[in-house]
Amino acid sequence: MTVPSSSDSPAAGAPRPLRGVSISTAFPDPALLELPWELPLEQWPPEVLAAYPRGLSRHVVRFAHVGRKVVAVKETTAHYAQREYGLLRKLQTMSIPSVVPDSVVTDRYTPDGEPLPAALVTDHLSFSLPYRTIFEQVPAPETIERLVDALASLIVQLHLSGFYWGDVSLSNTLFRRDAEAFAAYLVDAETGELHPSLTRGQRGYDIDLARTNVAGEVMDLLAGEDMQQRLRDAGVDPASVDPFEISQRLVDTYEGLWEELTATETFPVGDRWRVQARVERLNELGFDVEEASLDSDETGQVRLRPRVVEPGHHSRKLLHLTGLNTQENQARRILTDIHQFGQALYPGLPEDLTAQLWMREVFVPIMEAIPAELRRKREPAQIIHEVLEHRWFMSESAGEDIPTPVAVQDYVKHYLATRPDEINVF
Repeated sequence: MTVPSSSDSPAAGAPRPLRGVSISTAFPDPALLELPWELPLEQWPPEVLAAYPRGLSRHVVRFAHVGRKVVAVKETTAHYAQREYGLLRKLQTMSIPSVVPDSVVTDRYTPDGEPLPAALVTDHLSFSLPYRTIFEQVPAPETIERLVDALASLIVQLHLSGFYWGDVSLSNTLFRRDAEAFAAYLVDAETGELHPSLTRGQRGYDIDLARTNVAGEVMDLLAGEDMQQRLRDAGVDPASVDPFEISQRLVDTYEGLWEELTATETFPVGDRWRVQARVERLNELGFDVEEASLDSDETGQVRLRPRVVEPGHHSRKLLHLTGLNTQENQARRILTDIHQFGQALYPGLPEDLTAQLWMREVFVPIMEAIPAELRRKREPAQIIHEVLEHRWFMSESAGEDIPTPVAVQDYVKHYLATRPDEINVF
């Protein structure tokens, strides 16, 4: 859609006229027209901006209110804005964890007629956190290790889909809590390329770049005196956090996961159990086998190779049973609780009925006990996981089972109420 230029002054309270701005989008929202596109992003007034912390970027980036949602706006060239928008849309159709593209804005001019850069607009990813914010909250080596493990898993998913990133880094990634781990989402696809499949060289370049960038980002993270003091306050010697060991962990995690997902396995024809064992290992890693190659030869050897693997095994299962849309580790934890709930109270009941009873007797009461103003701090699935963990620790300390309602009250008072809001942190 395009808004024509106008030299007339708007009436009081009327939308401000724009000069030739063009907005290309699959999700038309008239509220986009209310943003001050005639100004450089650096000059946008505070009343339209969302006061989120910004990560490192080679571009000018601002976060703005558009109607009832928040968007990220990045200035770039029209070519790169259109290209990145197209790539992000394709990643969405492939169910790759990434930010949702909203629109591309071109034909921007100042009131004096000076051209301005184009802009890429993406939706803010609710409950997502940049790596610096997470590490500042919990300054410990385990925190950064969990982040690089999540990044390694994301890179594997991208590579399996034929996506070459070209700029792998923690800065170009957002993270959502996923039980005790994190789930990673791609933010910047400017240098990305989508292919039918990737060569070993393309994958290797991405991983080498990831190794270099992650080591540099961790070094930069540790360089500040404030962060060093936070580590010391947490009982951690800053010198004990080795950026190169952490970046190597990313490489090792990636290579191990890639091998498990793609390697050809050879075994005697009599060992047919190994097919199911391979599938179960992949399921435990959170992947489903959608297609596999299974060949035998004249020597009686069988070769098995998964050819198409789909992440989200546990989250898909939980969605089917309960309608809850969760991260993978959250789903794994909740499925375990549903199983234990059924074994204790409804032995022999089919899994789908047990899940519905769990929703009614566990999920709903927990969420009803969370004050509305505190639900901005965590996603519902993360709240459920944390309450279950809190109940377990309370029971272990007391030496007896603590009822869930008691655990929820203690969790809200002593933990959740002290946490920062995460629904709109960027």
